[in-house]
Amino acid sequence: MVRVVTIEREYGCGGGAIAAKLADRLGWTLWDQLLTSEIARLSQCEHAEVKAREERVDPAYYRLLKSIARGSFEGSLNLPRLNVLDADSIFRLTERLVQQAATTGNCVIVGRGSQHFLRERTDTLRVFLYAPRDEKIRRLLASGVNEADVERLVDTVDNDRTAFIDKYFHIEWPNRQIYHAMFNTIIGDESVISQVLSLKTSLE
Repeated sequence: MVRVVTIEREYGCGGGAIAAKLADRLGWTLWDQLLTSEIARLSQCEHAEVKAREERVDPAYYRLLKSIARGSFEGSLNLPRLNVLDADSIFRLTERLVQQAATTGNCVIVGRGSQHFLRERTDTLRVFLYAPRDEKIRRLLASGVNEADVERLVDTVDNDRTAFIDKYFHIEWPNRQIYHAMFNTIIGDESVISQVLSLKTSLE
């Protein structure tokens, strides 16, 4: 029986909204912003700070700061230890929370490597959502994303996700073999949800 659905998505394709509608249709828990909030609570950081660093690797300057803060140069620099929220910490917390959510079951989990954390579970349906670039821009503009930023975000956010998956799972993103299905969201949210529900039923 399928008790978990993971939704990996290209930025702007509507994956978050579709996951929310799917969870509502099933009466399941949605782990999207809830996952970010839990990571923020456990790390004692602001929600916005965690959101800005999820599904990304640390930039070079941040890795240097982290190295200093954790004492790499304490022999020559008398610096205090700092509590630095880094990609490694977020990754570990994310894995823990995703595994806990899957154990509880009846949940839809959005991105953040969940498809790979749960790849060995037989009760998990793994889906990838994508869309043409123009459709992603249209959706983002409709959701209120600033027109001056939208093309840059469409062209860069998925690069960050690619680097994240490469660093922590050592595979190319998207790793097509891991998904049960991939859907182009240009067919419409309701059509995607119907297809996912149909697939869920067929696997049970």
